[in-house]
Amino acid sequence: MGAIFIILESLSIHFYANSSAYTQAKLLTVSNAMVGWINSTFSSVGRYFHLDTENHLLVNRIAELENTLEAYRAVVDEYELHHKLDTSELKFRHTPARVINNTVSHQQNFITIDRGFGDGVRDGMAVLTPDGCMFGYVVSCSERYAVCMSMLNTEFRASGRPTHSGEFGSISWDGKDRRYVTLSEIPKYTPIQVGDTIVSTAYSFYFPEGVRIGTVEHIANTDNSPSSTIRVKLSADFMTTDKVVLVENRDAEIIMDLEESVK
Repeated sequence: MGAIFIILESLSIHFYANSSAYTQAKLLTVSNAMVGWINSTFSSVGRYFHLDTENHLLVNRIAELENTLEAYRAVVDEYELHHKLDTSELKFRHTPARVINNTVSHQQNFITIDRGFGDGVRDGMAVLTPDGCMFGYVVSCSERYAVCMSMLNTEFRASGRPTHSGEFGSISWDGKDRRYVTLSEIPKYTPIQVGDTIVSTAYSFYFPEGVRIGTVEHIANTDNSPSSTIRVKLSADFMTTDKVVLVENRDAEIIMDLEESVK
């Protein structure tokens, strides 16, 4: 078989070298088309196998939501006997979207999604991964698209705390490693250790309370500071996430206007 391949390869090279420029161009076109088809096929296969991971995340998320909803079903059933359930009264509204562009290698990284104000998207909406982890927030909209500030942006800020404590601090990114953010201003007396989960607080303007941010990787203390600086490993994977969920806090604008009125 090896000898046959070498003979065929030699004949191909000989034919190409002695053919006209037109024939060479046609051969190159056919070759490029074949290479493109092969690359496309392998890419499709790769996406197919990646679906297994995505489906696993979605199944887990659905199970988690079902467990939460189960506690409310009896109450909702009772409520619906006497009232018509109106979803417009809910504080948070969720909208799915697809990521069409995402940078991770700059100091100021942004995410572009395929939803805009024509789809009900507004500035300030939280951006979460499909399994409910913090990802960013919307900063600009057109009719069909929106740009979001990624957590991997040195200007990004959010409020975070350990799940077992009410003490909170500021979440930021130092522009170095895409896998980690910093939780600062946590008082030293706060009981916290490596492996603890960090979530958003009720003080976050963009995010609902309890959104998962990551886990404690390292705790740094200095003698002359009353607070700790904590390195947090992000739960979201910014290299592979291609679908997100937008969350609108319907009370945000009312709260912001009220706070502005007393300044």
